[in-house]
Amino acid sequence: MSKKRIVVFGGNGFLGTRICKVAVGRGWDVTSISRSGEPTWSSVTSSSVPPPWSTSVVWEKADILKPKTYIPLLNDADAVVHSMGILLEADYKGVLTGKESIWSGLSRAFSATKAGSRNPLERAVGEELRPQEKDGQLTYELMNRDSAITLAQEASFSYVPTFVYISAAAGAPMLPKRYITTKREAESTIASSLPKLRNIFIRPGFLYDSSRSFTLPIAFAGAAGNMVNSLVGGRLTPLAGAAVEKPLKADLVAEAVVESIEDEGVKGVVGTQRIEDLANVAWRRGML
Repeated sequence: MSKKRIVVFGGNGFLGTRICKVAVGRGWDVTSISRSGEPTWSSVTSSSVPPPWSTSVVWEKADILKPKTYIPLLNDADAVVHSMGILLEADYKGVLTGKESIWSGLSRAFSATKAGSRNPLERAVGEELRPQEKDGQLTYELMNRDSAITLAQEASFSYVPTFVYISAAAGAPMLPKRYITTKREAESTIASSLPKLRNIFIRPGFLYDSSRSFTLPIAFAGAAGNMVNSLVGGRLTPLAGAAVEKPLKADLVAEAVVESIEDEGVKGVVGTQRIEDLANVAWRRGML
């Protein structure tokens, strides 16, 4: 097992911190990049106290929309991980503060299209992404698609051999369709435009952990839905999407992400079963 250096964008998030933890456990050099630096630990673990492994991570601050703030941190990296997509856009905030009517907010949230940035494939090296929505909103197009394409480009420009994109298994009835279509657009564009990169697209379903107690009943319902869907031959998937995909423990997905970087034979889409298989390989590796 070789020592590697990885850079995790969104490394202070729910999944990102766990990716950092697993990589540190393998003795790798780990850099986390986010706008705020080190996590607020109580929001990602069951304790507000930084865990011992966190001192082995370099917690950098940078803006994923402004490549010049992070390009120097990509030097000599073996892999870059994008774990910074958004589940919900910010339309609801205007409704809650009274700046926008409920109807207007919902209409905007579930609109068929929104702007991202200027086509990231037409950027100059280091050129920042500028939100095209009139109020500068961070849309699915900007965060789930354009920021990932741009990061993959900059990783390629910096001769990073492996790029991991945390995607999703499917959409869900309660989410705008654009949540999943922008992720698929990111995958397709990265794969076709940057073929020299070893691209890995991790597609988990719902992630849960006991440190976030609210995720447990959702995971239980998802597991039940997945069981029913299996009994009917997957016929519920087109209707329910991620709601009937097998929920996965966040630690398991983190193990699979790190194992996929280690195993150079892994490339392309990594779905639920493959995630579990990779996590099992990682578990057996840890027992040696």
